[in-house]
Amino acid sequence: MKVFTENKSIQTFIAQLKTKGNTVGMVPTMGALHYGHMSLVNRAFKENDWIVVSIFVNPTQFNNLEDLKNYPRTLERDKELLKSQSENILIYAPSIEDIYQGNTKSQHFDFDGLESEMEGMFREGHFDGVGTVVKRLLEIVKPDNAYFGEKDFQQLMIIKKLVEKYNIPVNIVGCKIYREDNGLAMSSRNERLKLAYKNEAPFIYKTLMKAKKMFKTESANSTKKWVENQFLNNKLLKLEYFVIADIETLKMVKRKSSQNKYRAFIAVYADDVRLIDNIALN
Repeated sequence: MKVFTENKSIQTFIAQLKTKGNTVGMVPTMGALHYGHMSLVNRAFKENDWIVVSIFVNPTQFNNLEDLKNYPRTLERDKELLKSQSENILIYAPSIEDIYQGNTKSQHFDFDGLESEMEGMFREGHFDGVGTVVKRLLEIVKPDNAYFGEKDFQQLMIIKKLVEKYNIPVNIVGCKIYREDNGLAMSSRNERLKLAYKNEAPFIYKTLMKAKKMFKTESANSTKKWVENQFLNNKLLKLEYFVIADIETLKMVKRKSSQNKYRAFIAVYADDVRLIDNIALN
């Protein structure tokens, strides 16, 4: 396993791999790795000879400076976890300077409206930050395939749009949400949950499962109101939003159609920790 901190050095190494016919997969992360990340790494290894795991806490996608400050940074532990997986892993852990080259600002993107829904409503500038860093990482590493989890489904759709609009030669692969035994979607932020909130957090997935069942016979609006009422009665978890959206446009559904596919998206505060999740409805 090799660790790189500079873009030129990892580019040189990857170029050498590719001249020998190796395929390269990439798993972009912000570190604090967990088994959800490892599920992406394992999927990538099934489809590529070498894997690049980037570990970079990107400042431009945080609209809350306190969240950026508190985001867990566990680089040494991350290295050990990846080392246990395979020797054919390259870690790219760049500095802010190496990524942004003295200009730590987001590029502005038009993702055909995908960026304006859900997370975009509550996290101003978030997807400009995501687009900026993912575009930069893909241009540096030049992977054949890049792997992203469906927990951030809106982000996944936006990255697919980014690759399409900028003609970046990479295949974007979406991977299923990896959950803890109690149903809670695995997230680096879960580490910050106080015990009472960690015990209550599985309520999010349980509610999504019930909403999925309800959506089969009820309208989108009725299902939405039911979910909102469930959280009004929960003393620990605060609902930020619950949205049922078309998976192609990510626009909120007003009247469902048997011709379209839908997904339910949710954001919840557990004390000061923000948790997101989603589930396919049909």
